Amino acid sequence: MSQRTEGKIAIVTGAASGVGKEDALLLAREGARVVLTDLNEEAGHALAREIGETALFVPHDIASEAGWQQVMARTEKQFGAPSVLVNNAAILLLGSVEDATLEQWQRVMRINADGYFLGCKYGVAAMKAGGGSIVNMSSVAALGGMGAFCAYSASKGAVAALTRAVAGHCKQSGYRIRCNSIHPDGILTPMTAAFLPGGATALPEEVGGAEPMQRMCHPRDVANLVLFLASDESRFINGAELRIDNAQTIMGVA
Repeated sequence: MSQRTEGKIAIVTGAASGVGKEDALLLAREGARVVLTDLNEEAGHALAREIGETALFVPHDIASEAGWQQVMARTEKQFGAPSVLVNNAAILLLGSVEDATLEQWQRVMRINADGYFLGCKYGVAAMKAGGGSIVNMSSVAALGGMGAFCAYSASKGAVAALTRAVAGHCKQSGYRIRCNSIHPDGILTPMTAAFLPGGATALPEEVGGAEPMQRMCHPRDVANLVLFLASDESRFINGAELRIDNAQTIMGVA
């Protein structure tokens, strides 16, 4: 085992399932102590038990400022100051600019944009003395837009711009904090499966190879990139927008 995150303390939001769960498991396997946050308390506590004494679960609404204050306080008390923050929790609602309601727009923005702002705000405050890495989950929707997901596209665009602002601020302030965004085209998770034909629940083991046009990746593909950004191997990568889309974006194919 390489222990690429040994000695690091990582907070992962939306850790009870999907990408967040894979992130937490991989970071823990590589030596990190992990704080798991989610609204799904049953699954969150189960994952913490699976990982063991190096994990802590905290119930958490990422759009709540008091929630972030509690997460940071419990992290500090249990393990110490965090050195990795993975802003992963998000929601996906169907709706074009014509179909979406203001209520839907505000709900998506509250979680996907406000929640990430608060995560970065409190993450920077917690890390500025010792340094660290913030990883924000965005989407290719932030780069090209998705007509059927108006609010989601806008929220992920906000995440991408926020990431650049945070990276620039930390560099100018002399903080040893990096902030990068990840932009998948699609990930097979419980959240996205509902939008696939027949509610697909399985994919080929590899993206590419025998299926070069495959657009959907596995949560573990994203987790591998999160691990790299969390580790010291990526120490000079800051303010980057990293696509994980099997070249879909550059092909310009909707």
